Amino acid sequence: MGEHLQARDLEEMVSRSNGQDWSVSWHPGASAPAGRSHGTAGICVTADARLVLISHDGAHWGFPAGRPEGDETPLETLRREVLEEACAVVGDARQLGYSRSRCLRGHERGLVLVRSYWWAEVDLLAWRPRFEITHRRIIPVTEATDVVRDPDEAATRIALRALDEAGLG
Repeated sequence: MGEHLQARDLEEMVSRSNGQDWSVSWHPGASAPAGRSHGTAGICVTADARLVLISHDGAHWGFPAGRPEGDETPLETLRREVLEEACAVVGDARQLGYSRSRCLRGHERGLVLVRSYWWAEVDLLAWRPRFEITHRRIIPVTEATDVVRDPDEAATRIALRALDEAGLG
């Protein structure tokens, strides 16, 4: 996969997902770029400086994330997804920035999706996977950049940037 470098502001990276080509970029700050809300992702840290990661396959590790249900606010979405996917309860949280994905080629061509990234202090509950996530891993925050990996290079670069924004890069 090559060397993993964190995404730079507004840098467009090509990604392939579900047979479609996307342009993915990082957008700093509290103002969302134009596009349809695609939910939230949370960098979940315990009070004793451990990072909570999840995985579908036990090989690629990332952050709890998901789309809003009904009229949920981004913070409400974050709280629900972290509880469902990581079996953790969000306390304090602050927004870090956004990823923006624009479909370049495929059946969703022209669609623009925006996901907010958050730092969240969490309390862990017993691990009882109930949804699509089958693995949870708790690591020291100092190991974050060595462990966080997505099957897609652009998504990994976005995740590394979010870690940096959270002070863990």
